[in-house]
Amino acid sequence: MRLGLEHLAGALTAQSAQAGPATGVLPEQAAKVVADVDLDRPLGDTGAALAEMSRVWLDDAVWFHDPAYVAHLNCPVVVPALLAELFVSSVNSSLDTFDQSVGGTFVERHLIDWTAGRIGFGATADGIFTSGGTQSNLQGLHLARDAALAAGHAIADLQVLASADGHFSVQKAAKLLGLSPDAVVTVAVDADHRMDPAALSRALTGVRAAGRVPMAVVATAGTTDFGAIDPLPAVAALAEAHGAWLHVDAAYGGGLLTSARLRPRLAGIERADSVTVDYHKTWFQPVSASALLVRDSRHLRHVTWHADYLNPKDPEGTGHPNQVDKSLQTTRRFDALKLWLTLRVMGPDTIGGYVEDVVDLATAVGDRLAHHPELELAATPQLSTVVFRYRPAGLTEDTADLLAGRIRSTLYERGTAMVAATKVAGRCWLKLTLLNPMASVTDVLAVTDAVAALGRELTAEVAA
Repeated sequence: MRLGLEHLAGALTAQSAQAGPATGVLPEQAAKVVADVDLDRPLGDTGAALAEMSRVWLDDAVWFHDPAYVAHLNCPVVVPALLAELFVSSVNSSLDTFDQSVGGTFVERHLIDWTAGRIGFGATADGIFTSGGTQSNLQGLHLARDAALAAGHAIADLQVLASADGHFSVQKAAKLLGLSPDAVVTVAVDADHRMDPAALSRALTGVRAAGRVPMAVVATAGTTDFGAIDPLPAVAALAEAHGAWLHVDAAYGGGLLTSARLRPRLAGIERADSVTVDYHKTWFQPVSASALLVRDSRHLRHVTWHADYLNPKDPEGTGHPNQVDKSLQTTRRFDALKLWLTLRVMGPDTIGGYVEDVVDLATAVGDRLAHHPELELAATPQLSTVVFRYRPAGLTEDTADLLAGRIRSTLYERGTAMVAATKVAGRCWLKLTLLNPMASVTDVLAVTDAVAALGRELTAEVAA
């Protein structure tokens, strides 16, 4: 253990002297180093194994705590959660049944109750920790599907309505749940990339007119690209009027539940039937830590299955609380301990302050880019993402498309920074995802300045 901690400390020291969040190694290089390892011939020495581990992974790892890492929804993690990881792995509790976890069962349940209270759910609420937003969304739609089937609807008639900017896991869930190929109906967004209630109303009416059933409406509280929060009260009213399950995907925006200043942006979330929250995004927890919350605990019966060797129907009346009764997973890590120690050491207000910091950072950067002579802003930042591209006056859309990808790959290969890429209306853009509360406006503007400088350099190459 001591040798491992010393090795990690050395790696962190080396990274702090590094010029950016990654070394820029290319896929074929990374693959070869790993493929050259003969797994049938152990090294027999921990120090040698750690040195090899560095060669195959750690030396070229991507460091999310570096201020120049502004690519995906990955966050630096708070120290109490790292401490919890030591205990989670060392004790190796499994949260499927009480007799494998004991107090861990109630720690998880208490955190679920606490989060449900922050959402605004009542005493009937419940939920379960999951591996991430994709699994949480899958389970939420699983419950919606089975509620619709229990009401007598045919699976072929079920449809899900989701924002055109919603997460791809909605389509994946529909496929896994055996819904028809055309089950997901995408709803247009407004100028702020939020689901348009008028478009949702027309879509719901269209589903009914076609003789289909609106199984669920999926609202997003923090879209991946623009951080947009759908108008939850209006969406909830329409879902209720049409008898559709309302699932709110707050994987990204769920951290606003910890901020008194930003919490009003989630007004209406309490009307959802189910909610996804990813603690490993805007709660600054290590992967993995997510949860599905439901307003009415009775719906969780749709994923319950009893096995005599694990969670029998309790003929002896012991009343043991088995978390597997409401989970898609059986064996599960005690990931709840990470959030528990974070709250007990730092408190929710500190987490809320970090959320406010990254939202304010995106706003400040967006304000600067809106007046930049060479960089074009796609939309006003709403959460902590900034979508932009290199496009000075006179540069065509086609050339801007070409440059966006080259700028991104060159930043990575030179080890300067890591930014994300996306498409808006079929055109290529770059994206900053700001989840580091320690990063400053100066840090982020250094990345955008590098984008502009590369844009000029690569434009000259294209012209030549």
